[in-house]
Amino acid sequence: MTSSCSIPGLNVPRSRFPQPQQDLPMEEGEQRVVLAGGCFWCVEAVILAMDGVTRVESGYAGGAPETANYEAVCTGTTGHAEVIDVHYDPTKVSFGELLRVFFSVAHDPTQLNRQGNDRGTQYRSAVFYETPEQKQVVESYIRQLGEAGVYPDPIVTTLEPLEAFYPAEAHHQNFAARNPYQPYIMAVAAPKMEKLIDGFSDRLKPEYTDSNDNLA
Repeated sequence: MTSSCSIPGLNVPRSRFPQPQQDLPMEEGEQRVVLAGGCFWCVEAVILAMDGVTRVESGYAGGAPETANYEAVCTGTTGHAEVIDVHYDPTKVSFGELLRVFFSVAHDPTQLNRQGNDRGTQYRSAVFYETPEQKQVVESYIRQLGEAGVYPDPIVTTLEPLEAFYPAEAHHQNFAARNPYQPYIMAVAAPKMEKLIDGFSDRLKPEYTDSNDNLA
């Protein structure tokens, strides 16, 4: 991962992003979705802050188990994407609400196989779906964003069936919170957290709105 990143699409304000017209039904019990949007350190930091998200684990999806490790994935030749495995309580946050933050804050979905200076298929924008219903809701929201002209460029997010999730190495987990002054985190994750807190304060866990430490 490079030490700086410029993602122009992240300048689009929350007000431009409509509420999803389709969503999954509210159900009892923890639900799951696997998301890819560039560096998993930064996507993890954003999604973990949302109220109703119970657990986030960084890892890899889209490739074989033999090469599901950071060194191999960074070559961009394994087919994996850096992903986060999100577990959430649908009575507190819906699948559609997670998508809204994913598409508006966590990354720029118009950048093909890159996020800013991070380049390669391992940094692709993707939703790894587990059910046809998840896939349908994502397709609907991407279509809705396109029809609303939210971004000047087409959304290139891929929808890929989740065949397996491979947890990343321990030192990658909760990386931004544990390393708030690491240069990459300060350059890339911190601006996303600022946008999240400014634009979605009503959707965040209390500790993120009550503290000045955006990554703690």
